[in-house]
Amino acid sequence: MLSYQHGYHAGNKADVLKHAVLHAVLEAEAAAKKPILYVETHAARGFYDLTGEQSQKTGEAVTGVLAMPKANQAAKALQPWLKHVQSKGPTSYPGSPALATQILGPDARIVLFEKHPAEHKALSQALQNEDRALIRKEDGYNGALRLQPRRGEEMLVVLDPSYETTADMDALANWVPRAMRKWPKAKFLIWLPLFADGREDEFGAYLSELDEGFVAGSRWDRHSTDPSALEGSAMIGLRIGGSGARRAFAISAELDKLWRAD
Repeated sequence: MLSYQHGYHAGNKADVLKHAVLHAVLEAEAAAKKPILYVETHAARGFYDLTGEQSQKTGEAVTGVLAMPKANQAAKALQPWLKHVQSKGPTSYPGSPALATQILGPDARIVLFEKHPAEHKALSQALQNEDRALIRKEDGYNGALRLQPRRGEEMLVVLDPSYETTADMDALANWVPRAMRKWPKAKFLIWLPLFADGREDEFGAYLSELDEGFVAGSRWDRHSTDPSALEGSAMIGLRIGGSGARRAFAISAELDKLWRAD
């Protein structure tokens, strides 16, 4: 959807889960020291100013990442991501493309798709000196399917659509099995919003059963005055195991405790 801009929601509770888990998976991939092709179908702008106009308008970061404890005072599972984020400061909060460029090694190939004109422009400017990144202004589903990992190269595909309409869910549900057939060894990391009305339940179950991997989620108590329809979020990791999966489970468990204590 060309109306969606993530800056209004950057750093909220859903982002905390998404980025903490992504950080863990990226660190596991980097530690393996294998060449990697990293792909995002909905990249957005990469960096966010949590003191800026969009963030201030919704205030969602205030109850999300800005409410988190200092890294050295946080639960062990949350410390690596918090240390990374807090070292950047609130005016340069790293979204998923930023985390990829900051964590993956020098041999990584990073391909980022973003169709929204303003988001694409901001992402291109933010990563203009990043030689590893190829930024494409086109539909990420169509563009990604033209890619192919090189011999010996691992592939990680991150999917984070807006979920503004049921058509967004349908598009993702149709695309993922197709992509898994094209890349039988690729890993997939999918962000899933957890709505108060449970509309995503059947869809999330379908995705999580496509292959082995993990589902790591956290929920919070949604206040009656909360304008958001969300009461949690989850990350589905297909074909992802090992330390990345273990850390994802630990992160979601700690966030569940933290959010429930609010």
